[in-house]
Order: sequence, then C-alpha cells, then structure tokens
Amino acid sequence: MAKLYFHYAAMDAGKTTMLLQAAYNYRERGMNAMLFIAGHYKKGERGYISSRIGLEAEAEMFRDGDDLFARVAEHHARETVHAVFVDEAQFLEDEQVWQLGRVADRLGIPVLCYGLRTDFQGKLFSGSKALLAIADELREVRTVCRCGRKATMVVRLGPDGKVAKQGAQVAIGKEAYVSLCRRHWEEEMGRTEPDDFLGFATR
Repeated sequence: MAKLYFHYAAMDAGKTTMLLQAAYNYRERGMNAMLFIAGHYKKGERGYISSRIGLEAEAEMFRDGDDLFARVAEHHARETVHAVFVDEAQFLEDEQVWQLGRVADRLGIPVLCYGLRTDFQGKLFSGSKALLAIADELREVRTVCRCGRKATMVVRLGPDGKVAKQGAQVAIGKEAYVSLCRRHWEEEMGRTEPDDFLGFATR
C-alpha cells in the first residue's frame, strides 16, 4: 500500500538533495514523479527545487488554500503519477497534509514530504505538526551541531550576526540559519547560561 512519509531534520541536513535523488531514481526507471515546493514567498508561477550542492528540478508550487489532492488527481488522470514529492513541507496547511494522505490512501500514490520540524523559536510548523500526527512513516535526517552532537534545533541570525529571539516564523532576506543541538540552542536563546565560547551569544 502507498504511504505518506515525512522526512524531517534541522537545516543543512541534505533533505532536498535526498528528495531530488529519489525523484531522479523514479524518472530513471521510466516512472513519473510529481514535485511540489512551497510558493508562499516566491514570485511567478514556475517553481524549482534546488539543493546546496547544485542539483535542481522544476516543481509545481503550492500555496495556502490549494487542494493538493485535486491537483494530483487531475494530473494522474492525464498521466500516471507514480510518486509525489513535497519540499518545504513545513509550510503545508493542516488540511493539505490530510489531502496528501488521501493521495496515498485513495489514489495509491506514495507521498514523500521533506521539511523542518521546528522553527527558530523551537515551535512546530503547522505542516510539520500535522505530518508528525498522521504520516505513516517518520524518518529523521540527521545533521550535527558545532559540538558534534546531533542537531535538532535551528537559530536565526540577523544581518548583524546576532541570534534573533523574536520575530515572524519565516523571514526572507539576509537572515541566516544555523543548526544546533538542544543544549547549545538553549544557550543561544538565553534560556541557560553558556558554558563554552563557541557560540554567537558570547560574541
């Protein structure tokens, strides 16, 4: 049976590279993969999924209010869809996650979602929350903190290089994101006193 998968991680874990490789594997075997990427902060109607190592593929964009089940079903009626891939899945709405569940359950098409679990304040994104609740399989993609431990959290750095502790959940601009373990995230966010000199908080 087809399943709904959620591959989650902190930043820079290689999620997008994994997605593009998996989609390529389908296409190399003559199967049709349908790709989606969040279009909330993009202009125009053409979307691309791009990885940090230079891989890229064209993708359809989804925005709030889109019916993803209807879009996949319409495409599937014209041309058989063998798999659906969703990048930036943390931006899905709760109902859109259920729609993707129906793609797996009613159309028999596996759906593979890739995204962040939490934002820079340690709070779940709406799409990630729904995926954690209803996905058939959860797969953590691991990356490491500066200390070598598993990174599970993210801090946002402003243009001044300092850690942002408040603000919108998503910021598009000159901000940068750094993946950290829980211990160092708490130190950077001022929740505990830092006990090393590796962090941004001690600069």
